[in-house]
Amino acid sequence: MRVVVQRVKAASVEVNHHLVSSIKQGLLIYLGMHATDQKSDADYLLDKILGLRIFEDDSGKMNLSVVQAGGGLLIVSQFTLYGDCRKGKRPSFSEAADPQKARDLYEYFVSKCRETGVETETGVFREMMQVASINEGPVTILLDSRKLF
Repeated sequence: MRVVVQRVKAASVEVNHHLVSSIKQGLLIYLGMHATDQKSDADYLLDKILGLRIFEDDSGKMNLSVVQAGGGLLIVSQFTLYGDCRKGKRPSFSEAADPQKARDLYEYFVSKCRETGVETETGVFREMMQVASINEGPVTILLDSRKLF
C-alpha cells in the first residue's frame, strides 16, 4: 500500500461539480493499493500516519501528530500511485490491486480511521474527482507498507 500524505490548511473533493467532502486543517491522503496488499498493510500505514509528527507545536517545530493538532483526514483512492513508467511513456498499472480488492481495502482503511475518532472524510471510489487543497509548508510525506525496513 502506498500513500502520499500532505499537510493541508484545507482540502476538498468535488464530483461532477458537487462538493462531496472537505476538511479544514489536517492531512490529505492519497491511497493506492497493491495487488498483494492485505489488511495488515492498512493497519501499518494508519498507525504510521496518525503518529506522524508533522504539525507545528507552539515553538514552531514539527512535533505534533494530526491527532494532537486536532486535524482531520481526507482520504482519496488513487490507483495511479502504482503507475510504472520504466518502459515507455504510458504508465502500466499492472501492480495495482483489482477494483474489488482495492475497494475492500480502501473501505477497511477508512473504517479504521473513523474508529480512531479523528474526523475522516473521503473521495468517491472509482469516480473522476477534482481534489483541491491548500498545502501547508508544503509538507508531503511518501509511505509504502512494503518498505518496512
